[in-house]
Amino acid sequence: MPEKIIDPLVIGGRVFASRLMIGSGKYAQDAQIPEILRRSGAEVITVALRRVHAQSPQDNVLAHIPPNVQVLTNTSGARDADEAVRIARLARAAGGNGWIKIEVITDNKYLLPDGEETVKATRILAAEGFVVLPYFSPDLAVARKLADAGAAAVMPLGAPIGTNRGLKTRELLEIIMHEISLPVIVDAGLGKPSDACEAMEMGAAACLLNTAIATSPDPASMAEAFAEAIRAGRRAFLAGLGAQNLQAQPSSPLTGFLHNG
Repeated sequence: MPEKIIDPLVIGGRVFASRLMIGSGKYAQDAQIPEILRRSGAEVITVALRRVHAQSPQDNVLAHIPPNVQVLTNTSGARDADEAVRIARLARAAGGNGWIKIEVITDNKYLLPDGEETVKATRILAAEGFVVLPYFSPDLAVARKLADAGAAAVMPLGAPIGTNRGLKTRELLEIIMHEISLPVIVDAGLGKPSDACEAMEMGAAACLLNTAIATSPDPASMAEAFAEAIRAGRRAFLAGLGAQNLQAQPSSPLTGFLHNG
C-alpha cells in the first residue's frame, strides 16, 4: 500500500509530495538532471517544446527525465496567445500529457509576460482540457481573470526571470495568495534558498526554480538546499508565524528577582 502523503499539493487532479518544481534549462549537461531531481525530490519539471527531439534521443531532454516526474511543457518563445496555443497543441499532438505552462513574452529587455495574451491563451487551452499553469507578473486583476479562465494554478514572478534577485514583488505576491483560492506557485527570480523559504512562509503553494540551481557551482547540492528551505517554510506557514510588534516584548517577567519593585 503506498505511503500516505502528508500535506499534499494537488494540481490538475494529481497529488504531489514535493512543493519544489524545477526547470530543465541552463545546465551544463542534460545528464545532470536525474541527480538534481533525486536530490531535490522535485516531481514537476518544465521543458521547452523546442528541446524535445523525438527523432534524436541523444538531444532529447526527455531522455533524462524519469517517467514518474510530471513534465510541464512551457510555451517559451510565444509572443501572443495564438502562438502559445499552437505550441501547446503541438506538444500534446507529439505525445504530451496536456500539462502546459503558458509563457507569452513580448518584452525582450525585461522578459515580462503579457497578461492580456496570457489570459486569452489560458481560456482557450483550459476549454480544450489542458492543465494550464500561467506565468504572469503579479497583478491581482490578472490573477482573478486567470482563475476565471480555468487555470489549474497561477505562477506569479518573484523578480524578472533569470535574475536571482529574490522576492522583489513580495507585497503583490501576498495579496494574490490572500485573494486567490488556486495554488500560487512563485516562479522566476528566486536566487537563494532563503528566498524560497520566505515565499513558502507567506503562503505559496510551491516554488519553481531554474537559474538559481543551474548556475550554482554545485547544482545538485543547491537543489537539495532549496528543497530543505521549501519544506521549512511550509512547516512555518502551517504552524503560524508569531505576531510582529513595534514595541519590545519581554520573554520573561521584568519584575525584580531578589527585590520587588
